[in-house]
Amino acid sequence: MIFMECILDDLLAGVIDYRGKTPTKTDSGVRLVTAKVIKQGRVMSEGPQEYIAAKDYDEVMRRGTPQCHDILITTEAPLGELALWDSDEQIALAQRVILLRPDSEKIDPHYLFYHLRSSYFQDQLHANSTGTTVPGIKNPVLRSLLIRYPVKEQQQIIGKILAHYDDLIETNRCRIDLLEESVRLLYREWFVCLRYPGHEHEKIVDGLPLGWSRKTVEDMSLLLSRGIAPKYDDAAPGLVINQKCIRDGRLNLKLARSQSKEVKEDRLVQLGDVLINSTGAGTLGRVAQVRVAIPDCTVDTHVTIVRPSVADCAGFLGVALLEMEQVLSTMGVGSTNQLELGRASIGAMRLLVPTRGLIREFHDFVWPIFDQVEILSQANLRLAQVRDELLPKFMAGEIRL
Repeated sequence: MIFMECILDDLLAGVIDYRGKTPTKTDSGVRLVTAKVIKQGRVMSEGPQEYIAAKDYDEVMRRGTPQCHDILITTEAPLGELALWDSDEQIALAQRVILLRPDSEKIDPHYLFYHLRSSYFQDQLHANSTGTTVPGIKNPVLRSLLIRYPVKEQQQIIGKILAHYDDLIETNRCRIDLLEESVRLLYREWFVCLRYPGHEHEKIVDGLPLGWSRKTVEDMSLLLSRGIAPKYDDAAPGLVINQKCIRDGRLNLKLARSQSKEVKEDRLVQLGDVLINSTGAGTLGRVAQVRVAIPDCTVDTHVTIVRPSVADCAGFLGVALLEMEQVLSTMGVGSTNQLELGRASIGAMRLLVPTRGLIREFHDFVWPIFDQVEILSQANLRLAQVRDELLPKFMAGEIRL
């Protein structure tokens, strides 16, 4: 393949860069796409969203509205995250998000999107950024960066191949969301609405089904403890989970760090452990569960380990604490930036606990679902790795079309 080179601006039909004052946020209205929701190549729809009033939309987007196949790129905090917009939903763009509209006569939008995510472009982006603590890039500098591209027909083939990987990843992601939601719905059906198997024939004693009780988290835990102060070492075999690893009810080990400090056996995370972020605003109270064995891994001092007292209550305790995530996020004590969620506060939280047999039945039902979620998650990691390796190979001529 023969590659041509030009600046990004030469391949664009338009740019939308909102630099005005962001209007007041509202509880509903037009979704405001901020830099923090552009991740993993898409605009995240999970988790909290921000909105502006519909009456403010024309002012915010006075230079035009996002269209299908527009590319969104973050210019600061974080720098260089991208999403290919593929919806007709009306959205507004916040500061630090620039919309790039590819000229489809010159460049295939999918090819340009993947090229902007490549190390070839990202290295330029970061090399030309300004700021030390929070690197950022200005619109004119962004548009002056170089793009390499083959002829249009080859762009389209490359774009389709790479998009196919993303389609598979998105399909798996939707399956994961459905599986996890089914577990939460089952928990609510059985243990909140009390419509568990056999409930029609159950006696009620003191307002509770027979054999049910109220217990604290500590009552149900074998271990309730903060992690260690790690000794970071990129060459060490040990792994330490930090607060960034815990988000959206999931554990992301890509953000964990290597460390060399010797760790006591009981401080190594075990299958079924529930991990709770316990320091600072923003991430405080986030919950995730260890659902696959992780060798030689611990958590740092900003994370609390809640270890179920018996293995087959892990499913119940894990989902119960996930359901309490919003409450946990409000329980911090201290100044805004130094909020602490103490071990005692977590341990004192009270749960409605069913009979031992029902806990076991719930665990036996949901844990295979968690196993399936893990299989799909690992498949997505492999698909993303292959996808990210393909474009450099195309650009180096290692793969012929």
